[in-house]
Amino acid sequence: MIGLGLLVGLTGCMDTVNADATASTSSATESSGGSTGVDGSETTGQPACEADGLEVHVEGATGTLEGTLQLPARCSRIAVLIHPGSGPTDRNGNTVGQPGMNDSLALLAEAITELGYPNLRIDKRGVGGSAGALVSESALRFEHYVDDIGVWQQYLRDEGYAVVVLGHSEGALLTLLASGVAGTVGYVSLAGPGRPAGDVLREQLSAQVVGPLLDEALAIIDSLEQGVTVDSVSPELAPLFRPSVQPYLISWFAYDPAAEIAGSHDVLMTLVGGTTDIQVPITELDILAAAQPDAQTCRIEGMNHVLKAATLDPASQEQTYTDPSLPLAPGLVACLEGFLGLVETAVDG
Repeated sequence: MIGLGLLVGLTGCMDTVNADATASTSSATESSGGSTGVDGSETTGQPACEADGLEVHVEGATGTLEGTLQLPARCSRIAVLIHPGSGPTDRNGNTVGQPGMNDSLALLAEAITELGYPNLRIDKRGVGGSAGALVSESALRFEHYVDDIGVWQQYLRDEGYAVVVLGHSEGALLTLLASGVAGTVGYVSLAGPGRPAGDVLREQLSAQVVGPLLDEALAIIDSLEQGVTVDSVSPELAPLFRPSVQPYLISWFAYDPAAEIAGSHDVLMTLVGGTTDIQVPITELDILAAAQPDAQTCRIEGMNHVLKAATLDPASQEQTYTDPSLPLAPGLVACLEGFLGLVETAVDG
């Protein structure tokens, strides 16, 4: 049997999440490009200042997307768009349906605010306040999430900001694919994978499954990588490879993060990884850094996947996933401060 833990960080992103939408208290960008400001007024192209935790929304192609905008007293022209990782992970970094909270992305947003930079952390379609925007599983594609990021980028541009996109885990690949959008000036990969999802899945399955079931799983991955669906799937493999989710997997497996980051980019980049991350090992950071040597790289000693200080001991890891009072790992904020300063200098000329 396949452990359900495989679904976390791999295919949980296809699960429909029945979470209550948060109330939206401000107007937003329409998908046609029209927008209103964070106070409900027409946008002026000038950044707003000092507002804590504004609930904002935009209209995506399939429904309303929601997020939280934090504005420091300093009116920086740089805004950071924070995208969560895979599965039903919400804007705060918590996984809907799992016990406990870590609040990793909420803590990150607060730290970025204290550095003096506006930031917007979002619920992706199907999660939290964006639950109503999810299309049917068989119709969902990886690129839909990239399109949603583009709508949020437009929202921030309409508010007068130059945008830094920051993606955590799987969100790092999504934001990388969106980093070429006009008005985007910086990119942060935070615990982002360096290998294609198919390769990662092969590795994880090979460590947990044996015999004919493993052979079947590997054959399915091979087929999906060729763009060919598989009609017959063993019940034990259905949580990962049910026919309705295979079109999404085909769209996801097509991307190689290292190849994507090695391409031509007109934005400043920083790559961040933690040495005690047991979900996306630090070796993934090395792959990305080798592919894009012009990027700044931050290896955060003792940081795990939820951005907290931990050892490799399971008990140490578990505590960080369920205790929101634990702070961000030392070194992470300093890394982001240095990078955002470079971006701001470049933008201000």
